[in-house]
Amino acid sequence: MKKKQITLSFANGEIGLYDSGTTLLDISQVVQKRYTTPIVAARVDNEIRDLQYKVVSDCSVEFLDLHTDSGIKVYQRSLTFVMITAVSELFPLGEVTVEHSLSKGLYCELHIGEAVTINHLELITRRMQEIINADRPITMKSIPIAQAVALFEATGQSEKVKHLKQLNRKNVRVYYCGNTYDYFYGTMTPSTRHLKIFELRQHAAGFILRFPEKESPDQLPAFVPQQKLSDIFLEAERWGAILECGYVATLNEYVENGKIKDIMRVAEALHEKKIAQIADFVAEHKEVRLILVAGPSSSGKTTFAQRLTVQLRVNAMRPVALSLDNYFVDRDRTPKDEKGAYDFEAIEAIDLELFNDHLCKILAGEAVSVPSFNFINGQREYRGNIIQITKDQPLIIEGIHGLNERLTAAVAREHKVKIYISALTQLSIDNHNRIPTTDGRLIRRIVRDSQFRSHDALTTLNMWHSVRRGEERNIFPFQEDADIMFNSALIYELGVLKKYAEPLLQKITADQVAYSEATRLLKFLSYFQDIDDCEIPTNSILREFIGESCFHE
Repeated sequence: MKKKQITLSFANGEIGLYDSGTTLLDISQVVQKRYTTPIVAARVDNEIRDLQYKVVSDCSVEFLDLHTDSGIKVYQRSLTFVMITAVSELFPLGEVTVEHSLSKGLYCELHIGEAVTINHLELITRRMQEIINADRPITMKSIPIAQAVALFEATGQSEKVKHLKQLNRKNVRVYYCGNTYDYFYGTMTPSTRHLKIFELRQHAAGFILRFPEKESPDQLPAFVPQQKLSDIFLEAERWGAILECGYVATLNEYVENGKIKDIMRVAEALHEKKIAQIADFVAEHKEVRLILVAGPSSSGKTTFAQRLTVQLRVNAMRPVALSLDNYFVDRDRTPKDEKGAYDFEAIEAIDLELFNDHLCKILAGEAVSVPSFNFINGQREYRGNIIQITKDQPLIIEGIHGLNERLTAAVAREHKVKIYISALTQLSIDNHNRIPTTDGRLIRRIVRDSQFRSHDALTTLNMWHSVRRGEERNIFPFQEDADIMFNSALIYELGVLKKYAEPLLQKITADQVAYSEATRLLKFLSYFQDIDDCEIPTNSILREFIGESCFHE
């Protein structure tokens, strides 16, 4: 019997007829010549699918190669699985844990009863290359939860077992590479042959698994050490140990057992103690006149600056805030990006000459008439706002360019303290599935944009790529120049944000490209038990996103 024909609409506008049941892998091999890098997954009717997926009805198909965000994530995830496979084959009684992102890669630790050496890494590298050269299939099987639990109980992966038992679903996807199997939060490549570019680099007690980026998928990015960021991740790990909560399943158990309020109180106390220590540091360094606070989107900079101000006052200091937003150049002088749109995040969008002139005069004790920026007409205005400070009054400036020395070039470095703030979650899903810091910040932003900016989730998701691009250009290259780093993540926050974010994400329909990202985030949020927000203090950083902050008028 002749098979039913289905119609596929491709992203470039072409139409193709295929037999119902044809795999995306078979179709990708036909169209691969249109792409400069390997196809590793596809978006089918705006849902991400691996290439094993069979198309059985008319649909739209967008193939994802390594020049796309989703495609490079598939590469990185699959490479991680190859690394896990290599370790399991070389050290059957050992374990590798994927900890967090670092230096354009993933920091991992190898637990084999002895210190990790270069020899260990060379051994793992060779086995990974053997697996890749053999073009091993990576196959996915959808199996009942109970069967998956039994599989991972057999290998002693207790956190994965707890996580699976908490999932409200009948089946779960398990990936296989040779005799190694694992559960992953996301799709994989169909085989190992495209995963050739990687490096294992020794770091601290473990190593960094390095891989390409979508901008240059045929090579590794230059290695940039990030020791200060590494240290703050270690601090996050210590905080997780203090709270006795390193995994999502454990957090959910605290909720179910009625102990989450204690976790919330200790988490908030850790923040308060850290902010007080930062204020003490500033107070001890009398030469510091300028406090610069910078960090990526939704890291909680505004609330942090307010709470730091309170703690500085405890130290008999009277800080004054100076808004960087009021020093934008007039609209007709604003730089534009490669698409011709105004680039308000470029440092050239700030009148650096005027800003530095005012800084020097203010710090010298002069009375300065500072501008206000009219965002409606794009013009600078003077409304009689005068700033004059004394020697016990440091200036606090919060903004994305705070770590860039160009912003405050006229002020000597010894008179400045630079603080980098980001949300580096202490939680992982399990030992092989970390929670990206960008996911936490994106969920924060979706909630905040809805609460305070009248933006729906679709608007936030559509602009997120531009936001991330600005961070890569203007913030991350300077983060190691910070004197102090502050981790604004709260271990319980995703359980709180869930009830705010879910209804917003559920409004994104399948005809929107952002639907695949909304679906991914909804799946991620489903891992968390709801946490009531009534116990959250009004000065919490989380209040900046959900509302009722004591710092908002």
